[in-house]
Amino acid sequence: MAPPVAVSPLIKTARWSALLIGMLYGKQRFDHLKPIAEEERRVEEAEKKLREEQERIYKQLSEASSDTILK
Repeated sequence: MAPPVAVSPLIKTARWSALLIGMLYGKQRFDHLKPIAEEERRVEEAEKKLREEQERIYKQLSEASSDTILK
């Protein structure tokens, strides 16, 4: 197997720069999307509570209508 070739300092610098820029972009993007995701989770939780309450009411109504003398 051949010994590894020496990589140009320009290429090394470009690779490290791209890595750091990518990390900074990722952090910035995460900070931008985090509040949006939190709001979506909050809305989904409120909708889930409402949906569960409606299902509970529907279940109570269906049980009440089935509990009749005229079976």
